[in-house]
Amino acid sequence: MARIKGGMNAKKKHNRTLKLAKGYRGARSKQYRVAKQSVMRALTSSYAGRKQRKRQMRQLWIARINAAARMNDLSYSKFMHGLKLAGIEMNRKILADMAINDAEGFATLAEVAKTKVA
Repeated sequence: MARIKGGMNAKKKHNRTLKLAKGYRGARSKQYRVAKQSVMRALTSSYAGRKQRKRQMRQLWIARINAAARMNDLSYSKFMHGLKLAGIEMNRKILADMAINDAEGFATLAEVAKTKVA
């Protein structure tokens, strides 16, 4: 039986990695060994980045809610506690959107929270 060399499969594997490294600078996009390291790191970072994006969005929503709550003479924590006591279950994404686009609606929520906290 004839021996089968792995050249074709190796070339396919190399090309797959080099394709992912397209757009990288210098040897990172041309040489397999360097490209492999860069791609591995990039894929790891992109996985971590997808998790971080969720954290950063929540952080942004909280900052927006806090700013709007302080305009209505409440701190973020007192505002959220007041909403919880009032039985209003709105997530931070919706509250942040209200803080920007519907100031009157947010002000009414702030008044409800104020009465429940005080």
